[in-house]
Order: sequence, then C-alpha cells, then structure tokens
Amino acid sequence: MFWNEQLETIERKALEKLQLEKLRKALAAAATTPFYKKVFADNGVDVSRITTLDHLRDLPLTTKHDLRLSYPDGMVAVPRTEIVRLHASSGTTGKSTVIFYTAKDLADWADLIARSMMATGTTRNDVFQNMMGYGLFTGGLGLHYGAERLGCLVIPSSTGNSLKQIELMKDFGTTVVHITPSYAMHLADVVSENGINPPDLGIKKAYLGAEPYSEGVKKKIEGQWGLDAYNSYGLSEMNGPGVAFECEYKNGMHLWEDYYIMEIINPDTGERLPDGEEGELVLTHINREAMPIIRYRTRDLTRIIPEKCACGRTHRRIERIKGRTDDMLIVGGVNVFPSQIETVLMNVPEVGNNYQIVLDRHNNLDRIHVRVELYNKMFEGDIKALDALRKKVVERLKALITVNPKVELLEPGSLPPSMGKAVRVIDKREI
Repeated sequence: MFWNEQLETIERKALEKLQLEKLRKALAAAATTPFYKKVFADNGVDVSRITTLDHLRDLPLTTKHDLRLSYPDGMVAVPRTEIVRLHASSGTTGKSTVIFYTAKDLADWADLIARSMMATGTTRNDVFQNMMGYGLFTGGLGLHYGAERLGCLVIPSSTGNSLKQIELMKDFGTTVVHITPSYAMHLADVVSENGINPPDLGIKKAYLGAEPYSEGVKKKIEGQWGLDAYNSYGLSEMNGPGVAFECEYKNGMHLWEDYYIMEIINPDTGERLPDGEEGELVLTHINREAMPIIRYRTRDLTRIIPEKCACGRTHRRIERIKGRTDDMLIVGGVNVFPSQIETVLMNVPEVGNNYQIVLDRHNNLDRIHVRVELYNKMFEGDIKALDALRKKVVERLKALITVNPKVELLEPGSLPPSMGKAVRVIDKREI
C-alpha cells in the first residue's frame, strides 16, 4: 500500500531533480540565518554555485556542537511569527538543542509519518496506542499527528502505567503500538503476570525506536506479542521519527529522499563513501521552512543498501543503526552524555574525582547507577548528612538528564584508579 504512490515510486532521475530543486531552496533559506551566513562566508561558499547534487560534498558539515552554538535561534530562517512549535533534545550541557517548525513543517512531518505507517500496512481502520513520551521529546507527538493524518483512532497513552496501558488495549481494541523495545518486553511480562496471554490482546504491529536494540530483541518482542515489529529511525535535528522506516518486507529502512539527502562518510576523514560501505550517516533537510540544516553529522553508523526493494519504492534503504561515533548513551529512550553527569558531580564540593556510570536492565527497563567517591572528610559526618547529600546529587542529576538515577556514595579508593583513559561507563545491558 502507498500513501503517495507517485512520490514513493518516483524514478531516480526525477527524484534527484526534485532533490536538487529543494536543496537550492533550502540553501538559499539557510544563507539568511545568522549561523549559516557566517559559516558560508568563512568557508567561501556561494550557494548560487551549487548546481548539482554532487556539489553538496563541498559544503561544510554541521554538528550538534554547532546547534548549541547557535542556541536559541541562530539557525532560524523565517520570521518569529511563522514559528508555531519547538522541540528540544538533550545536549552535553544544560542547554538543549532546539528545533523550530512552521505550520507547513508540522503538516509535512505528519504526512511523512502517515507515509511511513502505511508502508507497513497500517490503515485508517487501525487503533494506534502511542506509548512514547510527549512534550519536548519528538517521538510521541511525531507519531501521534502522523497516525491522525492517516486516519487511525489514536490513544495518546504516553509512557508508564502498565495496568492502564493493558486496560486501554483491551477496551479499545488496539492494533498498532509505538513503544521502546525495553518497555515492550517489560509490558509483556506484566500482561502475563495478570493472567493474559499477550498475543490474545490482538496487537498486530509494533513500531520500535528511541533506544538501541538488536534483531534478537526485535524477534523476541515479535514472539512474545505475536506481532510484526518494525524498525524506524529518526532524530530531532531532522524533525524526529519518520526519517527512515521499514516497509512490509522489513529488509532495511527506506530513507525518504524527497525530504532528506543522505550521505555516508568516513567519520575520521569526512570522505564520502559509496553505497554499500558502512560509515557515518550525514543528512541534509531539504523540506523544512523554519530551520533547514545542511550536512548534519548524525554520528550514527550504517550503510546504504543499493539494491531495489521488492515493495517498489525507489527511495533507498539504510541498514539498522550499528552504533555511534560519539559517547552518547540512550537510557530508556532519553539521550544522556557522560559529560552531563560529570558536570553535575564536579559541581558538588563533597564529591571526589573518581566516579563510574553503570547501565543495566531490570524487568526489561533501563537503569542508570552512578557510583561516586567522596572526600575523606565526608565520612566523618553522620548517616543523615550522607543521605541528604545523596538526595541532592540525585535531584541535580535528574534535573539535567531527566532520568531518575540510583546514586551510591563510596569511600575514597573504592573504585579502580584511572590508568590512562578512565573507564567511566560500564554498560551491562544486552541489546
């Protein structure tokens, strides 16, 4: 099934012509922003000379650091009165990276999600239960508006409250869910504990995302629930979910090339790699009015699948994301950088210099455990003082990373001393 068969099966030459037209428009808009005006001037870029898609490689790359430098609105290409929404994702400091949208941007995004969902066989006859977080996070609202655009009955249940989730599934006949893999497995356990066989709930499809997971986890979820699980890919800098999506054949994710131009580069040299070779995914958004982003380094490792898909769509596919080129962690669908945690710890006078971040899973849910040494003098205090300090560290961490951590205060010398590069993160999760 197609949402827009003409665009989804467009011939490659026609698609590339469309990409070039949109690219030139996006570059002209970007050149009016304070950030790109300076970047283009510093690098001798004349956007009027970009006359082929191949010229894109001559433009400078954009990074998450650049987004932080341009905070709050240095990349905005439209008047403030045309902006109707912003979303934000966490960064390595207290400042988020912020993305802005016009009404047309939001309508286009919803249309793209509807296209993605229909590619998996979802229709207006389905009941869609959205168990992703709402708010500044793009995951929940992105799929919400796309499912409504498709015509589904949408249940915005958000995260947590498992018994309520099960009740909604039973009472309203949910057929499609949007969920993190870890919560999907946890919820299956809760369903079983309540005397229900998960497949009996009648869920047909699950859209998985927001955290890393293996094909083994995907297969386990399919077996637990008796459904088809689909990989999806998105990042807030490129709108959010819906950048790439599996079709019914589940053999790689179609990256929607009428919205994005993709490149694969060598993460060390920046050299563009041919289709089929694994490297870092670089994306240029060519369909957003409020905030065009040029050659964005996603830090995600994948490859372009050059072969045609049996579904008939001409938009090329990417493989599931293999990993990242930076140190970002994804905990329960939330981006967390070790440097964020370090910033908090090093601003607590009672804390020493050695700490460790341990990630694990309990009942299929991610947990983050911060172990930190104290200065000797702190152990002269009483238990109440130590407990108050621990609570203070927990509150400061939660305020910055939005994840509720377990904090353990340790005597000096409890953790292995640093021998060269300190091992700060231990990930015990099996993905």
